[in-house]
Amino acid sequence: MSGETKGLFVDGKWVKKQRTYELRAPYDGQLLARISMADADDVKKAISGAQRAFQTMKNLPAYQRSEILFRVVQLLKERKEEMARIVAKEAGKPIRAARGELERTIATYQFAAEEAKRIYGETIPMDAAPGGEGRIGMTWREPLGVVVAITPFNFPFNLVAHKLGPAFAAGNTVVLKPAEQTPLSALVIAEIFQEAGLPDGALQVITGSGRELSDALLTDERVKKITFTGSASVGKLIKQKAGLRKVTLELGSNAALIVEPDVVLDKVIPRCVEGAFSYAGQVCISLQRVYVHETIYEEFCKRFIERAKQLKVGDPLDEDTDISAMIHQREAERIESWVEEAVQSGARIGLGGVRNGSVYSPTVLLDVKRDMAVSCREVFAPVVSIVPYRELQEAIEMVNDSVYGLNIGIYTTNIQHALYAARHIESGAVIVNDIPTFRVDHMPYGGVKESGYGREGIKYAVQEMTELKLVSIKTDF
Repeated sequence: MSGETKGLFVDGKWVKKQRTYELRAPYDGQLLARISMADADDVKKAISGAQRAFQTMKNLPAYQRSEILFRVVQLLKERKEEMARIVAKEAGKPIRAARGELERTIATYQFAAEEAKRIYGETIPMDAAPGGEGRIGMTWREPLGVVVAITPFNFPFNLVAHKLGPAFAAGNTVVLKPAEQTPLSALVIAEIFQEAGLPDGALQVITGSGRELSDALLTDERVKKITFTGSASVGKLIKQKAGLRKVTLELGSNAALIVEPDVVLDKVIPRCVEGAFSYAGQVCISLQRVYVHETIYEEFCKRFIERAKQLKVGDPLDEDTDISAMIHQREAERIESWVEEAVQSGARIGLGGVRNGSVYSPTVLLDVKRDMAVSCREVFAPVVSIVPYRELQEAIEMVNDSVYGLNIGIYTTNIQHALYAARHIESGAVIVNDIPTFRVDHMPYGGVKESGYGREGIKYAVQEMTELKLVSIKTDF
């Protein structure tokens, strides 16, 4: 793989460009490949090809779209270990976590294959209104056309699956722009879809600089929908350029958890450590803020730190590694500065706070104030703050004191407290008796406030990627 030039995937063909960039592994800097850099003309060609292919895709019977997706599932199962190693190398994801991502990716495409055959409409009782007598009303859903999908580095197979799966299930075509650090996974999934029988042009993969390609991707009137997972700042720019076209935005978060005094800490602590530090905290719903009742606060902190000390930091291809490098050294330097600023403002380091190149050690912060960057912004790093509270209402107010609202968790054995929290927490999802990092791939997933809008989860994404049409028939004509 080292040094090989990878091309764009346009109209079912591989197109190598003279202009390339070096793709290097986050952990050790190994040269993985040279990646072709598309320009605006390449984007136009890709959109044109996707527009032509839409005529085929929209007429493809549902069972055939389903069969293509099921073949993708089978091919991924056969190449699962190969795919996991690609993720481990290009994203720096520990190999065990990479395998977990591939399992989820397989499930996501399987859900999409199933959903392709149950895109339903309904009948409307037209005579419920005066003047509606003698009429039949019915609805169905139609594909939109060309979808632009822009995906991040942290789940380069599964978050791509959450764009491609529902788009193809519904009969759309896709121009995919993967993150610059993780193009290999997108390119190999293009190979798999081609082998599975997806019509040429239905999937276009454009690699290169997002900054350079954004206008061409976002302003072309032939694009009917934009689906983006990434930062809130970029999401706002996309929204400005999208106009009246459909947009799904999965943006940032600083996920929080409330821990009530009646829970068994032996059950809670391992999940909390996992939620805070999996993939070095580079997960949209990584556990960033923990609010623990004051009566168990000291014990919780002690046990949490003891458990976190057991995590192994190292090579992502090592079977025993729990945490590896962050995606870029500049990201490790960023979080290092955030932690230093917090300490200078009165926070204490309970564990960690050490950077070694692109690796940042698992870090626990205490005495954190609400206005510190490590609390009010998205850390996207292996850093967690633990804060005491007195009453549940106080904890909910601290949870809601955020511009984000994606997933929030609460551990409690009190059903009234659980339902009260679910009602009053401002988020897209409230996870009771588990960490906010919990997600399965068919559930509705999305946020409020600056966490974005629209929902993923295959059934819900299909709805976002189709248009509802009403047909009214006058029967006594």
